[in-house]
Amino acid sequence: MTRDARFDGRIFIGVVTTGIYCRPICPTPHSKEKNVQYFASAAAAAEAGFRPCLRCRPECSPGTPAWMGSSATVSRALRLISESPLEDGGLDGLASRLGVSSRHLRRLFVQHLGAPPSQMVQTRRLHFVKKLIDETTLPMQQVALAGGFRTVRRFNATIRSVYDRTPMQIRRLAQHAAEEPENEYVFRLRFRPPFDWTGMLAFLGPRATPGVESIGQGCYRRTISVGGCNGFLEVWLEENDNAIAARIHLCDPRWLFLAVERLRHMFDLNADPFEIAARLGDDPLLTRQVTANPGLRVPGCWDGFELAVRAILGQQVTVKGATTLAGRLTDEFGLPFAANHGLTRLFPPPQALAHANLTKIGLPGARADSIRILAQAVMDGQISFSGVIDVSAFLARFRELPGIGEWTAQYVAMRAFGDPDAFPSSDLGLLRAASMSRPKKLETRSIAWRPWRAYAAMYLWRGAAKDVAEGGRRISDVTKRKRKQAAFPLGRRRVNARNMGDSMSR
Repeated sequence: MTRDARFDGRIFIGVVTTGIYCRPICPTPHSKEKNVQYFASAAAAAEAGFRPCLRCRPECSPGTPAWMGSSATVSRALRLISESPLEDGGLDGLASRLGVSSRHLRRLFVQHLGAPPSQMVQTRRLHFVKKLIDETTLPMQQVALAGGFRTVRRFNATIRSVYDRTPMQIRRLAQHAAEEPENEYVFRLRFRPPFDWTGMLAFLGPRATPGVESIGQGCYRRTISVGGCNGFLEVWLEENDNAIAARIHLCDPRWLFLAVERLRHMFDLNADPFEIAARLGDDPLLTRQVTANPGLRVPGCWDGFELAVRAILGQQVTVKGATTLAGRLTDEFGLPFAANHGLTRLFPPPQALAHANLTKIGLPGARADSIRILAQAVMDGQISFSGVIDVSAFLARFRELPGIGEWTAQYVAMRAFGDPDAFPSSDLGLLRAASMSRPKKLETRSIAWRPWRAYAAMYLWRGAAKDVAEGGRRISDVTKRKRKQAAFPLGRRRVNARNMGDSMSR
C-alpha cells in the first residue's frame, strides 16, 4: 500500500478484474483486496494467466535474489538459465546437468518460484524484449533475434498474445528513446535502494586494469568480449531512478541479453540491502560500517578467468602492485582495441597466456606457472568459469592447481560466482580490520555472519581502507607542519612545536 521500493521485485500483484500483474510501486490506484492475488515471481503471475502492466513495467523491476527461499538446486538452475538459453537441450538437458529428473526440477520450481522452468525462461525473454522495444530504437527484426526468437512471425505472435498489442504499438506507447549511434544500446538496470555507488567505485578503481578498465567522473568503463564479439561499455548511477545506466557498444545484438545479465551480476543489482543489513548490523564489529555505508554491494566481475588471473597476480603484493602487473600483462599479451577514455586493450584470453613467457613482465616464476597452468586447464576444459552448477565442487578442482590456495579460491567464489557466503579469512586486511592475528579465529568469528559473509568482508575492507586513509592524512598533516617549521626562524619554530605537541597529546 505504501509503494515501498524495498519490495520491488520481491512480490508481484495480479489484479483479477483487469487480468494484469504489477510491481508494488505501480502508480495506478489500488484495487480492492478481494480482487488481488500475490505472486513470488513475474513468471508465476504469467503462469496464472496475467499479463504485464504497461505503466509500471515489470520487466524493469530488480532481479529476485537466487538464494531467496530457494533450494540449492533451484539456485543453480537459475544461474544456468541466466548464462544460456534453456533451448540448448531443453528442460531435460537442464535437469540432467543438475543431476535430477525433469519432473522433480519442475516440481521444485513450482514450489519455490510458483512457475515451471519453461515459464521462467519465457518470462525473462519477454521482459528483455520489452526493454529493447521501449528503451532502444533497434529494428524489430533485430529485437526478435536478440530475444532468442527464431522468426519475426513467432516474435510478433508471442508479444501480441502476452501484451495484447503489437510490438510497434508498444513502442509508440513508450517514451521514445533517443536515437543512438549504430551498435550502441543504453539500458537502465534497477536495484533496491540504497546503493553505495561511491563504495563500488572506490573498490573497483584501485583494481582497474590499465587499458582494459577506467574510472572517472563517477563512471565505470571497460572493454568486453562476449561470444567472439568485441566491444566496450560505460556504467553510471541514476540515483533518482534507483537504477544504473549502462551504455553497451556491441556489434551483434544477439549477445545483449548475456551482456546485461553479466552487468547485473557485476554490480550485484539483485541484492537486498535491508535483509543483509538486518543480519550484519547488530554485530559490534560491523555496526559502525553498516550504518556508515548503507547499500554496500559485493563487486562482481565481467569474466571469471580474468578475475582468477588478477587474483593470482595479487598474491603477496599490494593492490597497487597487482594493478601494475595486470597493466603489463595486458600491454604485452592483450589484443589491441581502440576506444575512448584510455581503453586500448582486451584482456588476454587463455590461448594467449597458456604458453606465454610471463616472467618478462616482472612476475615471479611460481606465479607465472600458476597462470599458465590455469590458462591451459581452461583451454582443455578441466576448468570452466561458465555454467558452474556447484561452486563448492568447482573450488575443489580449482584448488588442485598449483599456486591456488584458500584465499584465492574464496576471492574467486566471492566475486566471480557471487557466492554471498564466500569469505577469504586469511586476508591480511580482514585480519587487521577485525583485530585478529589468526585466520582460524576469524573464520570462527565469521560464522555469526552467515549467509552474508562476503558482505561482511566488504564492510571490513571498507572500514580498513577508511582508517588507513584517515591515518595517512594525519601523518601527512604532521609532515606538512614539520616542513613549515623548518622554513621559519628558531623562535617561531618553538611555538609551532609546542602547539603540535599539544595537538598530539589531545
